Amino acid sequence: MEPLIVLVLMPVAVGCACELLLRDARRASLAAGVATLLLLAASVQWHDATAGWHWVAAALVSPLPIALAVGTALFLYDRFGARY
Repeated sequence: MEPLIVLVLMPVAVGCACELLLRDARRASLAAGVATLLLLAASVQWHDATAGWHWVAAALVSPLPIALAVGTALFLYDRFGARY
């Protein structure tokens, strides 16, 4: 259950929060990507603090959560906030 939360649900929540707070696609997607990367690294280190390869694990799995967070922010911008 923890991998599902860390790799899928957390990035979607971060993407939603960034879009709702910033209301701009460029800033929200950048903030979502950076925040997801930092939260992913912190959660991997927190769950496995004694191992020596936790940064490698975070780097290897980071593209999926970052893509989910940025995709969620852009989806919400297009769905609710497109201003013409």
